[in-house]
Amino acid sequence: MPQLRARDYNFTVGQLPPGPRNKITDVPGLAVGHHTVDNAENKTGVTVLLPGAENPFTHKLPAAAFVLNGFGKSLGLVQVEELGTLETPIALTNTLNVGLVHDALVEYMIGRCELEGVELRSVNPLVLECNDGGINQIQKRAIGREEVLAAFAAASPDFDEGDVGAGKGMVCHGLKGGIGSASRRLEVDGVSYTLGALVLANHGSMTDLTICGEPIGLQLEAAKAAKESDVGSCIVILATDLPLDSRQLSRVAKRASVGLARLGSYIGHGSGEVFLAFSTANPFPVREEAALRTVTAFHEEKMDLPFRAAAECVEEAILNCLFTARTVTGWDGKTVWALRDLWHPQGEKP
Repeated sequence: MPQLRARDYNFTVGQLPPGPRNKITDVPGLAVGHHTVDNAENKTGVTVLLPGAENPFTHKLPAAAFVLNGFGKSLGLVQVEELGTLETPIALTNTLNVGLVHDALVEYMIGRCELEGVELRSVNPLVLECNDGGINQIQKRAIGREEVLAAFAAASPDFDEGDVGAGKGMVCHGLKGGIGSASRRLEVDGVSYTLGALVLANHGSMTDLTICGEPIGLQLEAAKAAKESDVGSCIVILATDLPLDSRQLSRVAKRASVGLARLGSYIGHGSGEVFLAFSTANPFPVREEAALRTVTAFHEEKMDLPFRAAAECVEEAILNCLFTARTVTGWDGKTVWALRDLWHPQGEKP
């Protein structure tokens, strides 16, 4: 049964049109895979994003990161900031599993490079995290090599959202959070491009939740007992086939903050907001020997278009996460309710 997303509840975010899936995988070549661990003790998982069909280690993609609030334990961001390139798939998981997932990504890249006759002596895996310890027995560290490889095996242009993969144990605005995605089509000089977002939403307070300008959080009965702190973190991955360089991607990544703010997050002390953006245009083939290469550059005065697309995608991706997530009861008996179980918007489709 198809998942009901924000537009199925008649919520339309922004002005730009979405891609055919309205997911990050509308950017050609991308795939997303999940592996979910759901048992008596663990409500957790891992999500991987493959940035294209080519080996990212030999075809490095322009990339940039922006840390709005650094309360987080991500790995790999320093080299992205220094070199401006992406060279592995991206993995999302929980806080205490970052090291194990990093190790699994190294093993995955070694195996992939061996198949292609590429010697790999150093690699920069990107592992980003949020803390799901509120409903997951996080100290059990349930995500390792087998789970990461299973997520890669499941990777597809179409994928579920909500409480799946890395999103299984996440809480967003006091409600069940997790994975969400959205995309926007961009027309530039008669050519169609795409910008998409993938979020791991584990942030915000219930009383602050605002949907399309309406203070929904304050209308929920559960909000009366909700804690006010904006804690937990939000990871945002932005991808595009628009030819943006690393500096421009950094500017686009910053606009993810607009999407969070429109939903009511004020980026609290205990909430780590980490944004990563990359482009599939202008890959750098490392095995080419020429000292110079030709690239296509995007006009700096036209950056308003990808800025708007990023803000719209992030806002809608978080909404899609909230609408697709299901109510989950954690290992210690704590129940985190899904938005759709507490609130039924007018105009909802049957």
